[in-house]
Amino acid sequence: MSTENRSQPETSSGEEPAPQAPKRRVGLLAAVALAAVALDILTKVLVVSNLEGREPVKLLGGLVYLQLVRNPGAAFSMATGMTWVLALVAIAVVGTLIWFAGRLRSAGWAVGLGLVLAGALGNLIDRLFRAPGPLRGHVVDFISVFAPNAEAFPVFNVADSCICVGGALIVLLSVLGRDYDGTVRGRK
Repeated sequence: MSTENRSQPETSSGEEPAPQAPKRRVGLLAAVALAAVALDILTKVLVVSNLEGREPVKLLGGLVYLQLVRNPGAAFSMATGMTWVLALVAIAVVGTLIWFAGRLRSAGWAVGLGLVLAGALGNLIDRLFRAPGPLRGHVVDFISVFAPNAEAFPVFNVADSCICVGGALIVLLSVLGRDYDGTVRGRK
């Protein structure tokens, strides 16, 4: 047998072996989620301790304002009386993403879903552990863009940003034909 043939594994039928599937990306998803949740918690702790009772802090010439807002609902003041429903939805999202994580074989999808997981967890932590109580806690928001007091855009936090960036990444990967299992569709 020549050296060339030894470098390629042989099969009993003489066919080439099937390509190996990409490795699972659970660790990457977990690392992204943990880092982003830690950043979300840290920023909320800093905001609550430094901005409570203060006027909005103007940054970047008024492009960004930092201000403490305790949000009982979702963006644009939707579902303000439904905090417990939002908490249950977040629990379902977190559970589904954890269940789905073992199927991930794409690094891009792992990062995207890790960010979505972090965002859901970050806001869920607030809804579970902040006043007025479990499943009714108000989310700490603190970033207002273009104008203070949500005059131009809803006030948001790191968790909200993670959900948006992660969702956008997933949509982009889907449009490009990159699947969660590491395969690429539509290459011609």
